[in-house]
Amino acid sequence: MNDLPLSAPRTLGESVIQQIRRMLEEGELVPGQRLSEAALAQSLDISRNTLREAFRVLTQEGLLKHEPNRGVTVAVPDMASIIDIYRLRRFIECQALAKSYPQHPGAAKMRAAVDAAQQAREQQDWVAVGTANMAFHTAIVELADSPRLLAFYAQISAELRLAFGLLKNAEFLHAPYVDMNAAIARSLEQGRAAEATRLLESYLVQSERTVLAAYERLKR
Repeated sequence: MNDLPLSAPRTLGESVIQQIRRMLEEGELVPGQRLSEAALAQSLDISRNTLREAFRVLTQEGLLKHEPNRGVTVAVPDMASIIDIYRLRRFIECQALAKSYPQHPGAAKMRAAVDAAQQAREQQDWVAVGTANMAFHTAIVELADSPRLLAFYAQISAELRLAFGLLKNAEFLHAPYVDMNAAIARSLEQGRAAEATRLLESYLVQSERTVLAAYERLKR
């Protein structure tokens, strides 16, 4: 199989967009944060024109928000967005997992993400646990062998991480799912894709309820 990432960027602009998405996914940029065009262009070693184009694309995707006289800020997701994201996740991830096989490279990436999360848990590094969790679910989508689907999933993953960032309790959000991820990976490795899919569907329902409940408490 091709060793290149399924979502490998073809241009500098695409590379910058992916890099900013990664910053959103890993919590380096948080909801409501104002982005300094000069500082970010300098840190990424790119021109302001390239950064503005990336801002334009990410604003269209709903990850950033442009406001007159305030500039560009990181978007703040609402409950309707969270519900929609989880609906998409169940459709995409469960379908990809149900039709997968243990020897797929994505399965190895799932196992690597589980190992990384378990190591981070031992170190009480809950932000790293969250990052490993996102990598685990991205690996599930890679099972579908669709570069377009993977690119789309990168967008909704970034939106989901924004919602996580609002709740500001990484341990509460991610600790319960380390062992669940391990069980899903183990079922796939043992050739039980249907069982892995059932576990994943239950996992996503529980995760959605947890996030929505925490988000509702935050709004109050």
